Parts: sequence; structure tokens; C-alpha cells
Amino acid sequence: MTTRTRKTRLLAMGVVLAAVGGVTAASAQGEYRGTPSQQRACRPDVFRLCAGEIPNVRAITACLAARISRLSPDCRTVFEAAGYK
Repeated sequence: MTTRTRKTRLLAMGVVLAAVGGVTAASAQGEYRGTPSQQRACRPDVFRLCAGEIPNVRAITACLAARISRLSPDCRTVFEAAGYK
């Protein structure tokens, strides 16, 4: 793996860590990013289903919500708990 590839992957992972879990309404201090466990639950689904939306939090959330039937069980639970069906 080249240094550039490694940096790109680390950057993408950082973005996902910050972005995934933003499945609830924005709070007064900015968008809610979810708990670490919610982020872990959905991270693989972001890369598998919505990688083209990174780093746009709203686009990632919309993408995952539109594909709720294809989400992993753990990520689906996160979305359903946030009111997505």
C-alpha cells in the first residue's frame, strides 16, 4: 500500500468516524455524530453502500436511509431507533 493510499484511507476513515451516526436531528451545537458504537455499527455500510457520499454527512445519512433494507442488522437498528423505517 502506498503512502498516498494509506493517507487517503485514514482520511476516509476519519471522515466516516465523524460522519456516521449523524442519523438524528442536528442539535443546537451542530449535527449529532452518534455514539462510537453507532459509528462502528454503520461504518462498513457507509463504505459498502454510500462511499461516494463521503464526506457529506447529510448525503451519507440519506443514502443509508434509502437503503435501510440492505443495511447490516446493527446499522439498521441504529436507523430504526432514530425513526427511519
